[in-house]
Amino acid sequence: MPRFPSPLSALSSYGATWSAKGRILAGALVLTVLLAVAGLAAWATGSSAPDHDGSTAISPSSASPSEAAPKPDPGSGSVPKPPQISDPLAYAKAAAVMLWSYDTRTTSREQQLAGMNAWMTKETKYTDWSSLSAQVPDPVLWSRMADNAQYATTKITDARYPSAFKQALADNPSAINEAYIYAVTVTGKQQITWKKGGGGAEDRSVTLAAQCRPSHDCSLVSIAPRVAP
Repeated sequence: MPRFPSPLSALSSYGATWSAKGRILAGALVLTVLLAVAGLAAWATGSSAPDHDGSTAISPSSASPSEAAPKPDPGSGSVPKPPQISDPLAYAKAAAVMLWSYDTRTTSREQQLAGMNAWMTKETKYTDWSSLSAQVPDPVLWSRMADNAQYATTKITDARYPSAFKQALADNPSAINEAYIYAVTVTGKQQITWKKGGGGAEDRSVTLAAQCRPSHDCSLVSIAPRVAP
């Protein structure tokens, strides 16, 4: 276990880690949804480099990329329930707020995972739970965050379809009709606070895959291994 970092460095990295399995599944997902269009596959199968916002990722020993999906939990602490909306951009904004906002004062790590899992698509062919579970620090780090009464809030500034995704759809508009999975890049600002007046803010950016079938509410599929412009 690495030395416990400062509250800001520990929590600013929450939401910026990707597992090897997640990278593979994200790449496979893009190939499935967009019929192996090279433009989108290029960003979805890249290495787990830092976000464009320069955030530092949690080391592999501080995350649980292979963690099994939790069973449904009626109490998910501060994790919001997924919204009942069918617009990919609006859903991605809400999902980013969910990913970047947390409250260790009222929410256990198990509740955090269960609350996040409620956002995932139930179509097992596409769901990539490991890409989400890898965002949550390991139990020891979460406990230390709770000792510091650490929490975060988020404001979204923008949500857009990445240029490679738009180009892929322009080249093959019918490709979306199989799984109705949309890539959305969301940017925002995360405000982190801990006891004794500590705190700080960071710009955040992430590319999500959201499934929004016609006449159905959207659900979360995966987090891309790097931000797509």
